[in-house]
Amino acid sequence: MHAPNNETTSVSINGNLGTTPTNPKHMPTSSTKVVPIGPKICKPFLLDVMVFSPEAGFKFHVSVERDCTPTADAIWKIVFDLFKVVAGSPDVALVHVSFTSGTPVEQQAVQTMAATGVKPAQADILIKNVYPATKAVVGNQNPTAAQKQAIHDAMSQVVNVAV
Repeated sequence: MHAPNNETTSVSINGNLGTTPTNPKHMPTSSTKVVPIGPKICKPFLLDVMVFSPEAGFKFHVSVERDCTPTADAIWKIVFDLFKVVAGSPDVALVHVSFTSGTPVEQQAVQTMAATGVKPAQADILIKNVYPATKAVVGNQNPTAAQKQAIHDAMSQVVNVAV
């Protein structure tokens, strides 16, 4: 199969569930997925760029994520995960925030964070603005519009601060 220059084609070849001498118990057989790559390539990834404990009993992870559209355009995100830390126990996830960059300036800032890490001005905003706004919704399954906006505004500051 030949894919046009601007499209990615996916072909799946799946085994069946029939009984054969090598598959007597109707177990699924292996499968293969072939994806030809066109001139435009986007490979998703998730990269941890910061782990910090702002106060006893809490820590947060900051990650840069690149996701891809079906047309291989990159979607850049900053992910902020807040955890409860109890000595001798696994960390408990409390809040997950995913900020998708909207402007070319924000996209470039997220890409730079992936390449060079979190800059001091960004770290200050994560600690002083994002963390408190996120902590304010811990245990709340339905944050208010104002709480969501506060988190969004704080995350936006991270990518729009001059570094």
